[in-house]
Amino acid sequence: MQIVRVILPFHLQTLAGCQREVGISVEAPITAGRVIDAIEHRYPTLRGAIRDFHSQKRRPLVRFFADGEDLSHQPLDAPLPEAVAAGREPFLVVGAIAGG
Repeated sequence: MQIVRVILPFHLQTLAGCQREVGISVEAPITAGRVIDAIEHRYPTLRGAIRDFHSQKRRPLVRFFADGEDLSHQPLDAPLPEAVAAGREPFLVVGAIAGG
């Protein structure tokens, strides 16, 4: 198990009742999908808030960033950058802003 640092947006922090940054235990290989699985396991109120219940795809207004890269459109089973997997850099879950 590896501890991955995850930064959550305010609305998910409020829903989960947690701090902005949380440490999540994740089994290798470290992927966005496994990080989200671990987040949803630790904070069940976030199930369905980050990705759709049925399709398991990322919600349209949620983005993922790691080590300065936008990973939002990469497969959830793609390995995360080594700095994130090692806990040196955080995995960011960001709430996108829409409007007109």
